[in-house]
Amino acid sequence: MQINKINKNQKNFTGLLNNKYLLKGLEKVSEHGTTFSAGTALAMSLTVRPLAILSTPDVEKENKQYACANSIVSGLIKFGMIEAIALPIENAVKKIDAHPKKYLENQTIKNFTETSQELTNSKSYKLATQILKLSTGFITAIPKSILTIAFIPFVMDKIFNLKIPVEKKEKSKLKTRDYNDKIPFTGKITEELPKKIGKLLDIKSFQNFVKKYQNEDKNIAKHITAGTDILLTGSFAYQTNKSNKIKDERKKVLIYNNIISTAITLTGGYSIDRLIKSKTSKFIEKFSKINANDPKLNKYIEGLNIIRPAIIFAGIYYGLLPIISTYMAEKTDKYLQNK
Repeated sequence: MQINKINKNQKNFTGLLNNKYLLKGLEKVSEHGTTFSAGTALAMSLTVRPLAILSTPDVEKENKQYACANSIVSGLIKFGMIEAIALPIENAVKKIDAHPKKYLENQTIKNFTETSQELTNSKSYKLATQILKLSTGFITAIPKSILTIAFIPFVMDKIFNLKIPVEKKEKSKLKTRDYNDKIPFTGKITEELPKKIGKLLDIKSFQNFVKKYQNEDKNIAKHITAGTDILLTGSFAYQTNKSNKIKDERKKVLIYNNIISTAITLTGGYSIDRLIKSKTSKFIEKFSKINANDPKLNKYIEGLNIIRPAIIFAGIYYGLLPIISTYMAEKTDKYLQNK
């Protein structure tokens, strides 16, 4: 009886690994990796992170409020800006996947495939398109930090009832630019976009680069996320320091909070990801065997490699870390003031 029970459990677990909903979900994550990462960050920045910040002991109330406002605004703006750019790029790549001969040179297709395998199964092609899709977060990092600083006073006023003077002209100008710049994504442009991305993929030096590092496809999401966080933190610190919309006595704590958060997230994220990756290699090996005959296997594995670091980094940055960074930022500021 006991043996039968074990076998039954193994069968159920095996059935889960080729469950059609799981496979469809992994395929969607593979195609929309940036959207998945941004969506995960948005959910955590609106809920878990503010709650963690507000529960931090021995920190001034207003410093907590600024940190919460930063979390809410940055989450919303990051998601909005990335979606405005990422979705057209992700859809354009999908078109290239379906009709490569329409958008790519014959030599490009040969260089990526090299053997008789399908283009979408080519490691170098997958890495190339994944870089293009995930890089939208890096591209939008600086404008995101500018808009975050601009809208923190609005959140402080509406949620925490703390009014901070904002020049009306500058605010209306910012809004007009922000929304008008997103209008041009029409059908015509989405048809042009695959052609432009195709030209990027046709660049020989880019092809050589991805072929050289094609075995790094498991780590590309992690590396681009880390680079984006570093750029975003540096830009945020610069914009915060020169802003006249944030109280001078609150600027340093806000900057320290972001720097500490990024430093601990990257250090802890890489370490935990390395441990989990070694533990999950057997799982991916088993998953690959069960779905060996599925033509979309590479997409499923790509989805798994996007989900893993996204959840790890989000869990650290938005869950555990806010309490540590908010507390340390407060103490660092007071220590430097009294020095």
